[in-house]
Amino acid sequence: MAVEVSDVPDAKRYEARVDGEPKVAGVAEYIRTAELVAFVHTEVSPEYEGRGVGSALVRTALDEARAANLRVLATCPFFAGWIARHPEYQDLLYQSRSKVSD
Repeated sequence: MAVEVSDVPDAKRYEARVDGEPKVAGVAEYIRTAELVAFVHTEVSPEYEGRGVGSALVRTALDEARAANLRVLATCPFFAGWIARHPEYQDLLYQSRSKVSD
């Protein structure tokens, strides 16, 4: 099974398709700024769950964030869990640089 992932900036999401089918198998929605990309929701169609579609979405999105020199805010539990299991991507995580305290 081949998973193809593409960024669809107008829809603010990555889309995954399987074996060249036109049907979208999964999506990863994001909010992007000049310095940061926040991944807010990931969803895989039930018939594609457990077949690597979600992982392909995350890996592609994170590789593109790295190439664009963007920090990543993983508010989506799927993204956060995936990054926790793949330490080679943890350097992308956004760290607050604020020195403000109460």
